Amino acid sequence: MLSVTAISKSFPGVKSLQDVDFSVGAGEIHALVGENGAGKSTLIKIISGAYVPDQGEIELDGDKVAWTGPREAQGAGIHVIYQELVLFPELTVAENVFINDQPLTRFGIIDYRLMERRADDVLRRLGAKIDVRRRVKELTVADQQMVEIARALVGSVKVLILDEPTAVISGREVDLLFDRLIALRAAGVAIIYISHRLEEIFRIADRVTVLKDGVRVATRPVTGVNRDQLISLMVGRPLSDVFPPRRAIPQEAPVLLRAEGIRVGTRVRNASFTLKSGEIVGLAGLVGSGRTELAQAIFGGVPFDAGKVEIEGTVFAKTSPRSSIEAGVGLLTEDRKGEGLLMHLSVAANIVAPRLSEIARGPFIDLRAEYRIGAQEIARFSVATSGPQAVVAGLSGGSQQKVLFSRWVRACRRVLLLDEPTRGVDVGAKVEIYRIIRQLADSGFAILMISSELLEIVGMCDRALVMCEGAITGELAGGAITEEAIMTLALPQ
Repeated sequence: MLSVTAISKSFPGVKSLQDVDFSVGAGEIHALVGENGAGKSTLIKIISGAYVPDQGEIELDGDKVAWTGPREAQGAGIHVIYQELVLFPELTVAENVFINDQPLTRFGIIDYRLMERRADDVLRRLGAKIDVRRRVKELTVADQQMVEIARALVGSVKVLILDEPTAVISGREVDLLFDRLIALRAAGVAIIYISHRLEEIFRIADRVTVLKDGVRVATRPVTGVNRDQLISLMVGRPLSDVFPPRRAIPQEAPVLLRAEGIRVGTRVRNASFTLKSGEIVGLAGLVGSGRTELAQAIFGGVPFDAGKVEIEGTVFAKTSPRSSIEAGVGLLTEDRKGEGLLMHLSVAANIVAPRLSEIARGPFIDLRAEYRIGAQEIARFSVATSGPQAVVAGLSGGSQQKVLFSRWVRACRRVLLLDEPTRGVDVGAKVEIYRIIRQLADSGFAILMISSELLEIVGMCDRALVMCEGAITGELAGGAITEEAIMTLALPQ
C-alpha cells in the first residue's frame, strides 16, 4: 500500500533521516520503533506531507506521489493520530470528529443532527461511550484520545499512522482500540504503529522496523525477534538489567507521608496509605480508577472532601501546592506539557520555578543565579540540552522529564509523587529514569509511583497499592507483586 525508498531529510546541523527504506502492506500492522531522536517523527511527517524529503521517493497504492502538504496526503487516504492531541477544546465532540468534513443541509449550513448521529456511530464502533454534544475540554485525556481516533476513521482510510496511541489509555480502552485496529487490518487498511511499549508491538504488529540515529537498523517479522533483541537493536547495546536492584527497607524507616480516609467526590473513596523513607510504592489501576485524583488531592491540586494528610508528623486537614512544597512534597504530573513544564521558558527557569524566592532580588530575578542552578542540575541529571538557556520545548521527552525531576528534587527533598514518570519516553530514557528514581529512594526519598505499565510496577516497586473505581482494593509486597495479582485487584469484582 505504501513504500518509501532512500528517504533522506536534513535540518540545520542535523541529519534526521539517511537513505531510509520502509513499507507497509494493505492489511498489515507495521510497528516503527526507536529511541527519541531516531527519526520516527520525521519519517511519518514526510509520509503524511508535513515535510518534503531532501531525496527519495514515496509510492502509494502503486503510484508515485509527491505531496504539496498534509491536506493532499489526507485526501489520498493517509491519516495520522499524533501523540500530542490536536483537538479544538471549545468545540463539541461531534464538531471535532467532523472538523474537516461537516455534513451540510440542502441550504448549505451544517446539519448538526446528522453530524452528531454519525459521530456517535463512529465512537460506538470504537467502544467509546461519549456524549457527542459535550465540549472536548470537559473530557478526560483518555476520552479525548478516542475522539482523535474517531476523527481519523471518518472517510476513506488507506494508511493509518498512530503515534503512541495508548500513552493516555489503559486496560479495557486499549483492548477496544486493538480490536478496532485488527478490524481495520482485516478490512485492508495499512497501519503504521509507533509505540515505546514493546509488549504492544508483540501483541498486535506483524512486522517491526527499528530506526536509530536516522538510519534503518532492521526490519523483522515480529515472530522472529524477542524483547531483548528488539531493545538491543533500538539502543545499540544489550540491556540485560532494565530495572536497578532494590535494597531492603529497614522496619524502623520513618514514615514521611501518611494519608487517611481521603475522599474526592466519587473519584476517590476512603483511601489510606503510608510512604516510608527509602521506599518506592506503586499505585496501579486502570485509567479512571482514581490514581491521579488521589495524588493531586495529597499535593493540593484538587481539594479532598474528607480525610487528612500527615507529612513528617504535621497534620493537614487541607493541602495546597504551596503548603505541600513547603512541607517537602513534589508532584510530577502525568501531562508534562499541559500541567508540568513552562514550555516557552528556558530549562533553568523551569528548574527554579517552585522556589523563585531563592533567586529573587527584591522584585527581580537574579538571572546569573538562575543560570548557575540550571547548569548544576543539567550536569546532575545528565539532561541532553545545549545549555540552561535552551527553551524546554525543544528537548526530547526524556530530557523534559529529567528537567521535571531536577525541579522537584531541588524544591522538595523528601516526598515525590510521580504520575506516569516514563510516559512518552523511549527505552533508553526509561532506563535512565528508573535509575534516577531508585537513587532518590536510596538517598531517603519516599516515592509514590503511578504507572499504567504493570512491568514498571513489578520491576521498580517495594510495595504496590491497587485502585479500582476510586478505592484501594489491595496491597502487594515483594515477590507478591505480579502482573496477574495487580490485574485481579484492578478489575471490578
